[in-house]
Amino acid sequence: MATLEGCRCRSASARNNSSILYSILKSDSLHLLLKGSSSSCSSSSGPGSLQELRQQACSCGSTRRRGVLSSPQVTCKAASAVLVKTLRFVKNVPCFRELPEDDQLMLIRSGWAPLLVLGLAQDRVDFETTETVEPSMLQRILTGVPDRQSEILAGQTRVAVGVSVVDIEAIKAFLKKCWSVDISTKEYAYLKGAVLFNPDLEGLRCLHYIQALRREAHQALNEHVRMIHRDDSMRFAKLLIALSMLRAISPLVVAQLFFRPVIGAVNIEEVLMEMFYGK
Repeated sequence: MATLEGCRCRSASARNNSSILYSILKSDSLHLLLKGSSSSCSSSSGPGSLQELRQQACSCGSTRRRGVLSSPQVTCKAASAVLVKTLRFVKNVPCFRELPEDDQLMLIRSGWAPLLVLGLAQDRVDFETTETVEPSMLQRILTGVPDRQSEILAGQTRVAVGVSVVDIEAIKAFLKKCWSVDISTKEYAYLKGAVLFNPDLEGLRCLHYIQALRREAHQALNEHVRMIHRDDSMRFAKLLIALSMLRAISPLVVAQLFFRPVIGAVNIEEVLMEMFYGK
């Protein structure tokens, strides 16, 4: 068991039940303003290398393709419930509560999104999306829609419609990976520990302690797999692959897909701090 050396224990205040997400979970309905629009994007050929043409096609295609939740009322509420459960799990980890508050804040900011997606997998929360298309620069000019730079200069707040289809597919691929492996409750707990204790963050006061905690999480997971799944020599490797897929998912994408329809442009980190520390 890792020991805490050179770190001061700080306690945190209880959860604030009046937070935005708690209010959402208590309400019978969500008033969401999501309106997806469908448009087409055509590509034109011109002089240039094959690589340039591929980049143009990518810019016109996959990077423009975006998606929104097909059933935001259901999915956002499910994601909110998973987030509450995730933060409760973190608060109940003794080793985490022994860390200085500064380290706790850094780990929460770094880990809330992958922990949430891991929780979605554990609770088998599936979702469907509807595809939309981000208007191109030419479309904006021709239709008179201001670009993002102009809106920022004008002091306006523009919410992009949905998130990249590529990012959505990455989340779905991770969920399918977890479900195909049929991860157990204990394995999910060890995976959460490996995600939570992230020693790769700059400025951690208890870096060596956090490194030891991550090693313990990996070792415990490996030992559990070898004991329970003796006939599956590749299971531990499959779980590590799932972890690598999880770490590639952007927190910004998670916030925009699952929470922006609920809390709008509110900073998700402020909501997290309110829920975890009552700040």
